[in-house]
Amino acid sequence: MKSKMLGSVLISILVLCLFGGWMYFQQPSMIFFPVRDLSATPADWGLQYEDVTLKSADGTHLHGWYIPYAETDRVLLFFHGNAGNMSHRGESVEIFHRLGLNIFIFDYRGYGQSEGKPSESGIYADARAAWHYLTDTKGIKKENITLFGRSLGGAVAAKLAAEVQPGTLILESTFSSAKEMANTVLPVMSHLVPLRFEFKTVEYIKQVSSPVLIVHSPDDEIIPYRLGENVFQAANEPKSFLKLQGDHNGGFLMSQPGYEQALGKFLLTHGYNKRLADEP
Repeated sequence: MKSKMLGSVLISILVLCLFGGWMYFQQPSMIFFPVRDLSATPADWGLQYEDVTLKSADGTHLHGWYIPYAETDRVLLFFHGNAGNMSHRGESVEIFHRLGLNIFIFDYRGYGQSEGKPSESGIYADARAAWHYLTDTKGIKKENITLFGRSLGGAVAAKLAAEVQPGTLILESTFSSAKEMANTVLPVMSHLVPLRFEFKTVEYIKQVSSPVLIVHSPDDEIIPYRLGENVFQAANEPKSFLKLQGDHNGGFLMSQPGYEQALGKFLLTHGYNKRLADEP
């Protein structure tokens, strides 16, 4: 009887170890959901653009679009989420263009037409390459650059902001860390399987002195609202919080026109904004 029980226990441990090992190696495919094919270009959104190729520190070639707005030197550097590619961000791009900003949006390695495979260290390096494209190649002053990160892109934007201190930082529907996110989604396995990713947004934002706007919805079904609150609590002043309504992917649209108005107010408060400044 004891031998049967011992055998059952050993089999259970073996199964758990095998499953844990499988989960460990599956983590990249559980984090990143890149799509290679571009479904649109800014021309399809009625916007002029420059096709941009840049090189990350390890030589990986990245693809992006620079979308100009006449008579302003303010630029928004856009870090998208973990799924799709930049061609799926048209509605967001249109909002920021209406707010009077030049926009640079690009695909991380492995996404769209960018080379390579996504990794945490890799997309951080890609973020730095995008920053250097704006500051070195385009000659944009750092105080005129707004970093915007949505979902996973929030961690990327926060990491870069901690290093470069941009003019302003906007984090939308993002999480405090990969560990807290894993504890939420897989509370048991997150304590049994070592995490391969950190994405320590809270730790990064503690190092940011730029004005910060945190945006999140209590209805977010993917990234809990409290994780966005944790990011806000960790941020330094000056900081603001914008509460959305609606789900993770569509909350910014469901919250219109208040969403766009709040973004415009934040940008106007912390720097020059052409469209809003021209309004009576």
